[in-house]
Amino acid sequence: MAEEKKIPTHLAIILDGNGRWAKRRNLPRLMGHRAGLRKLEQMVRLVKREGIRYFSVYAFSTENWNRPAMEVTGLMSLFRYYIRRKVEEIKAEGGRVRFCGRKDRIPEDLLRQMKWAEDYTADENKIDFIICLNYGGRAEIIDAVNSLIADKPEAPVTEQDLRNHFYLPDVPDPDLIIRTSGELRLSNFWLWESAYSEYYFTDIHWPDFDEHELRKALDDYAGRERRYGGLKG
Repeated sequence: MAEEKKIPTHLAIILDGNGRWAKRRNLPRLMGHRAGLRKLEQMVRLVKREGIRYFSVYAFSTENWNRPAMEVTGLMSLFRYYIRRKVEEIKAEGGRVRFCGRKDRIPEDLLRQMKWAEDYTADENKIDFIICLNYGGRAEIIDAVNSLIADKPEAPVTEQDLRNHFYLPDVPDPDLIIRTSGELRLSNFWLWESAYSEYYFTDIHWPDFDEHELRKALDDYAGRERRYGGLKG
């Protein structure tokens, strides 16, 4: 009997290279972001088909506010558009939409759309699609510590105590983190949760990341041995 292929329970992707993809085509950066969101729409379906239960993406970091105001405004408009147009399709396929990150600085109307999307899809359980928006790993840890202090915990504090105050404490740590576009760093993504994640880096810009590239990453993951600091049994 053939051995069942190992797949991640939680796949995370750092969506990098939209601007460079656009630059290579002499297009405005925002066109690259539009192409990246179209790719993300396809990828949710592909990931679900692979049987992956949790799929998180790094869509906008706490540091991305430092980009040109026109680009930030354009990104917020794209997020509004895709929530309005695509959430119903995700729900129809059994997808639950969740957002992860700080709520400050996000426009009020977009916050209302985000809440609607989460409430509207809350009962779906085929795949949790987690959009990390205004997210930073350091910010999450700081926010969790401050929330824990406010609860006046009894000493000593455990890892689980802190985890319970993370943005999405029920979501398992990412098994595999993919970063596109050739950068070899996490850039403040899932800092605590990635302690034992596997990493996969590719030079492919995110809008060009397709089913073939996804399968390459998953096949690479399937061939790895995860020991979590121990030794092979």
